[in-house]
Amino acid sequence: MQGSSPIETALRRLNAALDTLEAAVDGRVSSAGRQQQLEGELHRVNLDRSRLAQSLDAAEARSDRLEDANQDVSRRLVAAMETIRSVLDRHGV
Repeated sequence: MQGSSPIETALRRLNAALDTLEAAVDGRVSSAGRQQQLEGELHRVNLDRSRLAQSLDAAEARSDRLEDANQDVSRRLVAAMETIRSVLDRHGV
């Protein structure tokens, strides 16, 4: 750019540097916003994981109780069938 003064050249360079700085700041702000979003998402995932772990623990405990009840009912049925068989045998049926 012939005929431009040193001040005009310096102003153009300053404006270019300010544009670069502004772009860098915008990128940094955007990056920080994404980081906050990711941290929020990670927090939500951890809460969900904790809730699911508690739910799984409760389901496993219920399953254990049902298995115990099932075994108890099975033992009682076997005992009842044996009692019925012995009664029937005694009466010749």
